[in-house]
Amino acid sequence: MSFAVCTLFEVDYHYGVAALTNSLYRHGYRGPVYAGYRGILPKWCANAEDNNDLGWKGARTLNVANGIEIHFLPLDTPYHFTNYKPDFLLQLLETVSKKADRIFYFDPDIVIMAPWPFFLEWVNYGLALCEDVNSPLDEYHPRRAAWRNYFGEKNVSLQFKNPVYVNGGFIGVSTKNRDFLSIWKTVQELMAPAVGGLNCAAINGGAEVLLAARGPFSPFGKTDQDALNASLEAWDGAVSFLGKEGMAFKSGASAMAHALGQPKPWKKNFIASAFEGRIVTTPDKIFWLNINAPIKPYRDSYVKYKKACILITAFVGRFYRRY
Repeated sequence: MSFAVCTLFEVDYHYGVAALTNSLYRHGYRGPVYAGYRGILPKWCANAEDNNDLGWKGARTLNVANGIEIHFLPLDTPYHFTNYKPDFLLQLLETVSKKADRIFYFDPDIVIMAPWPFFLEWVNYGLALCEDVNSPLDEYHPRRAAWRNYFGEKNVSLQFKNPVYVNGGFIGVSTKNRDFLSIWKTVQELMAPAVGGLNCAAINGGAEVLLAARGPFSPFGKTDQDALNASLEAWDGAVSFLGKEGMAFKSGASAMAHALGQPKPWKKNFIASAFEGRIVTTPDKIFWLNINAPIKPYRDSYVKYKKACILITAFVGRFYRRY
């Protein structure tokens, strides 16, 4: 058996890739991390070497630590990366990761918190997915009803199965469930006219944009995530859900910490946040716990400073916070 992890990044999200990889290593993962990217690789990747053996033009490989390495794969696509996930997963399974019987995608603002063997077991039970903060959406919620109407007109039948609305930042797929990725890819392509194309992560004009332009009630307000959830209704296989605690959106046993929204943990000014009444989140803490070993994008002194800022912010948050 073999398995692989992948992610997509550009600009400063390389810090998230470093923390994700460090957390994988810390929790027992040993294997390849395929990182699709646009732009220029950061300084901490300076030791990455050209890897022609992968058969991927421009691929470079960084040996992170014993048993784990990152393969940096340059991508040339007009898609916004948030809409490129099923394409990337399929491309990996058809090329550099064709021998993998399980593959896991993580957004680069996720840090794992559970032992790696848990993930390997989890994906055996069906598609591995986590509930989103905006869940649930009942059968006749306007968004789900709009999905059924929209895709029904395009000869894709959706069947309500579960009110759980999943987060698009993580998915685990076994070989037996690989066909789901093709469905997800097709659903996103059919969605494209309604959001102005897959080159954007938000509604951006287009022939059918009036269907989507309903503010918070838009059926495609969260493009990749809405397409993912609609795809689950077009698929007949098993899905294994973790609840909101799975991504540390609420208290409970968390498999990972997902830093939603902006600013991301690597950009936050924690002291300023404290005096604005904003508390330190679990993803903030977990990111800075995993940022400097074995990959070290920051000086140790800077990491100590940020951890001290987190402690101060947490203390202030005990007395002053925004509700």
